[in-house]
Amino acid sequence: MKVDQEKVDLVIRGGTVVSPSSSIKADVAISGQKISAVSSPGILPKAEYEIDAEGLYVLPGAIDSHVHFREPGYAYKEDWATGTAAAACGGTTSVFEMPNTNPPTGTLEALALKQECASRQAHVDYGIYGLLDENNIENLEALIENGVSGFKCFMGNTFGDLPAPSDGAMLEGFEILSRHGYRCTVHAENPSIMARRQARMEAAGRTDTLAHLAARPEVCAVEAVGRAVAFAEWTGARLHIAHKSSKDALYILKDAKARGVDVTVETCPHYLLMSTDDTDRLGGQMRVNPPIREPGHAEALWEALHDGTIDMIATDHAPHQPEEKDSKNIWQCDCGFPGVETQMPIMLTQVNQGRLTLQQYVQWSAHAPAHAWGCYPNKGVIQAGSDADIAIVDMKSGSMIDREMLHSKSKMTVWHGFQTSASVEWTLVRGAVVVEKGVLVGKQGHGKPIQQKMPTPAPRNQEKSMEEIVKIRD
Repeated sequence: MKVDQEKVDLVIRGGTVVSPSSSIKADVAISGQKISAVSSPGILPKAEYEIDAEGLYVLPGAIDSHVHFREPGYAYKEDWATGTAAAACGGTTSVFEMPNTNPPTGTLEALALKQECASRQAHVDYGIYGLLDENNIENLEALIENGVSGFKCFMGNTFGDLPAPSDGAMLEGFEILSRHGYRCTVHAENPSIMARRQARMEAAGRTDTLAHLAARPEVCAVEAVGRAVAFAEWTGARLHIAHKSSKDALYILKDAKARGVDVTVETCPHYLLMSTDDTDRLGGQMRVNPPIREPGHAEALWEALHDGTIDMIATDHAPHQPEEKDSKNIWQCDCGFPGVETQMPIMLTQVNQGRLTLQQYVQWSAHAPAHAWGCYPNKGVIQAGSDADIAIVDMKSGSMIDREMLHSKSKMTVWHGFQTSASVEWTLVRGAVVVEKGVLVGKQGHGKPIQQKMPTPAPRNQEKSMEEIVKIRD
């Protein structure tokens, strides 16, 4: 392969380049922000900047479809600089950030405020979710025109106390999004069941850690997943199920995929590797929505990843300050914990333990989310013409996770003390080195909005949509 030496800015030499289908010894040339060549070792010309990746693995940077960076409104928990620094140090080169900030990202004014925060501070590339709720249906198309990457619908309650929209508003929102081809992520839990059960338990004096789980039984997800799939199938809207935590609704998703419904699904490391057996050790730290469940669910989630029912790994990075997580009353503990910096070392440790292959990890962490969010082949793959978003990892060198070493403002993590057997050594975002030998060296503001091109929309039943039925007829 002939490469013009004048155009090669950086060469990664001697590493093993991993894709969903192969692991090959290869050198990677980068020109500007793009990969210009992937070739057999020793062919590429010398470059001014070279990385010796001998003995290391060269992966597409992870794409995290679910992070909360808290700014604007809650920057004391996290801001765009600290959140994206954590992402970069964890080998994540693209993030999609959730709308439950203050103000929520449901108006053009709120979107512009968040875009300004991100543009000044981000170390990695980013997408910003718009909110779909009861009162902003008329804003959805304007949000699309002004740069949101997708939408989030909180069917169940979460941080920020955003009310779940009515079924009528949710269906109307899906009708609109189906015409534009945009994907809507849903937090699929039934809010009525959860609110009633929590109120009854609080009245009875239950404040123990497991009360949170008891308030959110699996049927909450079964009902909400089924409802979301029904609305997506009826309208032709693209659907994404966030943070799948339980085995019970997997059959609904498997059947929907078999029928051709465009539904993608994520799960998170804490659902794959933790259970209520960790309650005594972690207490209120492990409160998260949906909850970490009893033993037996994780095995089903692993199986669903392997058979394709679950498409990808995300983190639901949800930082809080330690004092917001340490109450003995579970209802007073904020929900969530950081995860974007620890995801890759933790999951690569599972590779070393034989629970998945490196190729599967690349599929679940980069390739699948790139396809789901319309940014493939710019992202999610190491090939000529793609963005040079790369994580170089050492599969033989791990460490014990120390909360004080996290780049997030949140130092309260359920992964404190977890021993990894792999590490992220280098992270490149569009050709720029942002992490070098494990140290953050990138500049704030390097991250840019992710360029997306979703497939052609395929709306259904539009003649029965709200837009059509309210038209005056002769």
